[in-house]
Amino acid sequence: MTATPSTIRVGTRGSLLARTQTNWVMRCLAAQHPDLEFETIVIQTSGDVHSGRIPARFAGKGFFTKEIEEALLAGEIDLAVHSLKDLPTQWPEGLGLGAVPVREDPRDALVGGTTADLARDPRGFRIGTSSLRRSAQLKSLFKGCRVENLRGNLDTRLRKVSEGVVDVAVLAAAGLHRLGRAGEITDLFQPDAMLPAPGQGALGIEIRAGDDRLRGLLQAIHCSDTCACVEAERAFMQRLGGGCQVPIGAYATLAEGVLHLHGRAVALDGQWVVEGRQQGAAADADDIGRRLADDLLAQGAGDIVKDIDAYLSEDSQNA
Repeated sequence: MTATPSTIRVGTRGSLLARTQTNWVMRCLAAQHPDLEFETIVIQTSGDVHSGRIPARFAGKGFFTKEIEEALLAGEIDLAVHSLKDLPTQWPEGLGLGAVPVREDPRDALVGGTTADLARDPRGFRIGTSSLRRSAQLKSLFKGCRVENLRGNLDTRLRKVSEGVVDVAVLAAAGLHRLGRAGEITDLFQPDAMLPAPGQGALGIEIRAGDDRLRGLLQAIHCSDTCACVEAERAFMQRLGGGCQVPIGAYATLAEGVLHLHGRAVALDGQWVVEGRQQGAAADADDIGRRLADDLLAQGAGDIVKDIDAYLSEDSQNA
């Protein structure tokens, strides 16, 4: 079945956060295009089925997007809404980015404690996160801290804090805001202290490469500033050779036409940190990201990425 010109079929994962994000995009589009109707198509991905058993090496390799992208290519849906930080930097043939809406808060949030608490007594708190990027930066910021693996959806992670499984959890502020749980945030990391994942807080709307009609409709909710920033961040990650599970952080801001990019690579134990900054015109976002990656590679970031790849390869074999 193909969509009628007035009906847009929107593909999404079935998690509460994914559906909430998708509903927000649909409301924004409906406000701009009241003549259109939107239908949600929930698609279960391999990542959703096997979320507790995916080796870290393969996270971000399409486990949360493959089935959605297959439906898009088959014409079963017209667009897909993703958390941009979860998308691989290479688009599958025949697909591309249709729009990037305005970004939510890109910062990492603490639930259950504050940065002052952790700085005062880093060994006194069990800090929960499933992200190697957060774990490595925590170990760099708070020497001797105890980081424990914390998996599950957002509700599960919050519950583990309230039940005392961990004392503190580090979560994306954007997800907490989108799900109406911002009141549970006890502190926020400033980006310079804890660099977010490339694209964190941003959504990516994926469409078929030749769908010019839909691309035109999506421009009503496209934010060119957000798009330039995440383009620089993702180009930086791609040039370094890292995926979303590698401890690479990047954050770009745009002010008066100048894009400022801060990037960082961190060894898993937090003992080796390589970072730098680049800036330039927003139109050169991709080049800015690549230049910054080259700066870090010259400082030895390639060795950090290789060490992490070896760790992830071993992790996948032991899974």
